[in-house]
Amino acid sequence: MVARVTTFAFEGVEARRVDVEVQLVGSAGPTTFTLVGLPDKAVAESRERVRGAFAGIGLALPPQRIIASLAPADLPKEGSHFDLPIALALMAAMGVIGPSDLEGWAAIGELGLDGRIAATGGALPAAVAASSLGLGLICPETSGAEAAWAGDANILAPRSLIGLINHFKGTQVLRAPEPGPVSAGGAVPDLREVKGQESAKRALEVAAAGGHNLLFIGPPGSGKSMMAQRLPGLLPPLTPPELLETSMVWSMAGLIERGALTRARPFRSPHHSASMAALTGGGMRARPGEASLAHNGVLFLDELPEYSAQALDSLRAPLETGEIVVARANHHIRYPARFQLVAAMNPCRCGMGGAGRGACGKAPRCQVDYQNRISGPMFDRIDLTVETPPVTAADMALPRPAEGTAEAAARVAAARAMQAERAQAAGLDPVAAINARADGDHLDRYATPDEAGRALLMKAGEAGGLTARGWTRTLRLARTIADLDGADGVSRRHVAEALIYRRAGLAAQGDFERCQAHRSPTF
Repeated sequence: MVARVTTFAFEGVEARRVDVEVQLVGSAGPTTFTLVGLPDKAVAESRERVRGAFAGIGLALPPQRIIASLAPADLPKEGSHFDLPIALALMAAMGVIGPSDLEGWAAIGELGLDGRIAATGGALPAAVAASSLGLGLICPETSGAEAAWAGDANILAPRSLIGLINHFKGTQVLRAPEPGPVSAGGAVPDLREVKGQESAKRALEVAAAGGHNLLFIGPPGSGKSMMAQRLPGLLPPLTPPELLETSMVWSMAGLIERGALTRARPFRSPHHSASMAALTGGGMRARPGEASLAHNGVLFLDELPEYSAQALDSLRAPLETGEIVVARANHHIRYPARFQLVAAMNPCRCGMGGAGRGACGKAPRCQVDYQNRISGPMFDRIDLTVETPPVTAADMALPRPAEGTAEAAARVAAARAMQAERAQAAGLDPVAAINARADGDHLDRYATPDEAGRALLMKAGEAGGLTARGWTRTLRLARTIADLDGADGVSRRHVAEALIYRRAGLAAQGDFERCQAHRSPTF
C-alpha cells in the first residue's frame, strides 16, 4: 500500500506542490529507510528525526524497507518542514491513522525527538497555496495563528504527533487557530525633534509623498540618519494587499512571531559591511535579503560609499523591476523587492568636506574619490539628493518647530490620495501607480509640464544634466511636488524644484529660489 500526503517546496515566496508517498516493502527483515526525490541535507536528515520522534511517542518503525518519495523528483527539496508530512504518510502506511484521514490536507513542520512539532518558516505561503488547491493545512501550533491569515483555509495546528493522532481518532479534537493580532506599529520618532535642516525636511516630505529614492549628503552630526529614521512616520500604513505580500516574505524569513502582523511599513537598516547576498538574498536555501524584507517599505543605507561596489550595484536592477532573482544552476528564485531607497553619506572620508570649519585638507580630491565609490548608474536611480549642512548653535537654541510628523504625514496622505484617484480613473492598481512608479501613458497624461516647465526641462537636458532615466524621474518628481501643492497640472516651479533635487545643473536655481520666496514655510 502507498500512503500519500501533500506538502510544499518553497521557491521564493511561491509554494510549489510536493506529493509525499511512503511505501512499506517486504515482510520481516531489517528496517531500512530510503528517501528519494532530490532532497538536500536537511531533508535527508528527516529520516533520523522521524525515527526519533516515533520512538519519543512509543512507536517503532516496522521491520520492513521504508521508501519515501518526494514528487516531482526533479524539483529541489530544501528545509526541515518535510518532517511532518513524511511522518504522517508513514503513520498512514503503518495503519496508525487511516489513509483517508489525510485526504484534503497538506502538512508542514519540523519534528523534535520527543514528538513535538516545531515551527518552520513559510506557514503563510503554504496556507495560501493549500487554500488555492482546496486543501487544509496541518502546521505547528506556534505557526497556526500565522497560517490562519490565509483566509478560509482549514488549519490544524497540533503541538505534537500525539495530539494529531488523537485528533484523527476523535479522542481529542483540535480547535482551528485564530489569526494573530494586527498592530499599527510602534511609536515613531517625531520630526519636531529635528532642528534646522528645513530644506532636508522638505525633501523628506516629497520623498514620502511619491515613494522616491532619497540621498542625504552632509558632515557627521548634521541629522542625516535622524531624518531618515523619521520617514516611516510620514508613510501611509500598508494596504491589505501590501500587508499580505510583505507578510509572506517575512514568513519565509521566519520573522513573524505568533502570527502577529503590523501595518507599519518595513524599515530595514543593514550595516555597511553587509554582503551582496545579505542585501539581495541567497545562501544555501536562498533566503530573502534585506531588500526583500524591505518590500513595500524603506531600505536605509547609512554610510553609502562604505558598502562594497558589488553589493550596491546588485540593487540597481531591483530598483527598476521591483523584484530580485537569485539564479541557481538548475532554477531561479524570485523575491519581491519593491522598496524605497533612502541613503546617507559624508561628503568625503574625513566627513567634513571641502568648506567651512574643520574642512578636509585634501579637498576637492578627497570628495571626488569618496563619491566615486558610488557608480553613476546608481546615482541616476536616486531621485532626490540633498545636502545637510552642519547644524549651528543658533539652530540648537531655537525652540522646537511648530510642525512635526503629524502635520507632514497629513500632507503626504493628501498627495497619495490624489495619486490613488488618478490610478483609479486610469484603471490601474493604486499601489503600483504612485508617482515613483508612474510610466507610459499614465505618466504622459498627468506629469507632462506646461510650456514653461517643458522649456526648463529641455534646457536642463540639453546642458547634459539629464539621462533618459533622469528625464523620466524628474517628471515623476515634479508630479509629486505638484501633488503636495494640490495642483492639477505640473508647472515651471515644480520642474525647477525637481531639477534642483536631481542636481541636474544650476539652470533652474533662480526659478527654484523665486518659487521658494512665495512658498509659506513647510515646517
